[in-house]
Amino acid sequence: MARGRKFLAAGVHDTAMILSRNPYPPPNRFKAIASIAPAEVLTRPYPIQHSNNPKSSKKPKNLFRPTKIVYPEDRLRTEFYMDHPWELARPRMLLELDGQDARWRRWGRGLMQPGMKLSGENVVQRQLWLMQVKKMSKRAAYDKARKEFYDLRQTEEIENRIAIEEARMVGAYFGKTDLQVGMEMEAQTYNAWKKWASGQIAAIDSERNAAYANLLDDTEESEEVGVVP
Repeated sequence: MARGRKFLAAGVHDTAMILSRNPYPPPNRFKAIASIAPAEVLTRPYPIQHSNNPKSSKKPKNLFRPTKIVYPEDRLRTEFYMDHPWELARPRMLLELDGQDARWRRWGRGLMQPGMKLSGENVVQRQLWLMQVKKMSKRAAYDKARKEFYDLRQTEEIENRIAIEEARMVGAYFGKTDLQVGMEMEAQTYNAWKKWASGQIAAIDSERNAAYANLLDDTEESEEVGVVP
């Protein structure tokens, strides 16, 4: 055995066979180890490099560590949500029907896709399609997808406002909005803090007044002791 090398993984199958000869039942992984045994060589081919520059001739490092998977949408998604942080506060549906929802997407037709609610992901996929298919620059594709997103979001807000007005005309009643609830919670927290702060100030003033009164008493006693009749 070479010095500094560890071959423990290569002997897993042999150890499992020895254990199987004992009266104890074989481990559950015995069949998997027998069919897919660990490699007994120390060489390892270069793993597939997931990067934006597949033509790079730079040799990979850390061959025995998993490579970092990078998708072209990652940077586009980061830039969009940096410009539109409030879009992250909108609820999203993460449930898929069969795990192949992406095959029904046709980003050449626009941002709106069947079964997919309008979100920042629509902008990212639309921008990526414009860059890869239409060969547009990153900035031009972003501006085009962003403009389409603004138009659809504005239309969505107008439709919601009209629906609320029509519902109120026939007697519907809506509770407090999220903004109103948040403002009330903020006011309650502020009043509680104001009450606590007033108590703290009163306690500090009381301690200061008591300390000042004790100082006056000590001064008067010192003067009385020093007076000669």
